[in-house]
Amino acid sequence: MKCPMETGESLERLLAYASRKLDAGDSAELERHLEICPACREFAAGQRAVWEALDDWEAAPVSSDFDRRLGERIAGQVSWWDLAMRPFRPLTAWRVVPVAAAACVAILAGVLLERPSGPALVRPATAQVETLQPDQVEHALDDLEMISQFDSSVRMDSGSPRI
Repeated sequence: MKCPMETGESLERLLAYASRKLDAGDSAELERHLEICPACREFAAGQRAVWEALDDWEAAPVSSDFDRRLGERIAGQVSWWDLAMRPFRPLTAWRVVPVAAAACVAILAGVLLERPSGPALVRPATAQVETLQPDQVEHALDDLEMISQFDSSVRMDSGSPRI
């Protein structure tokens, strides 16, 4: 027999043995295993002690007015919604209406002040790509080179290099 404590699969057999719900054949096989396995023996002894304590335990008798008192406690319980709304209950309608109206006016004023007054700029939905001819690119590069030469000649004429 494989050890129930090591495999964990047949741990239910140990629990059934401790609660005296295992049939005689399986009980005999498990008792042979308990003779050689200290871990299972300790577990079974602990479970047996729990079951014996439960067998010896007697519940206190229920009083005759138990149902009435339980009903009163259930009726007296407050829902979480009532607890959450309790701080707002002193606010009556004549106090809430002006505050709500002022809040609506403030929100409306904020929306109107943030809206642009002129017509909205409409951007085209697609980007337009400008195509350049090779000679245009060549002229642009020549212009950049000429500006660079002009800049270097101005620096030499002024005597102090610019950084």
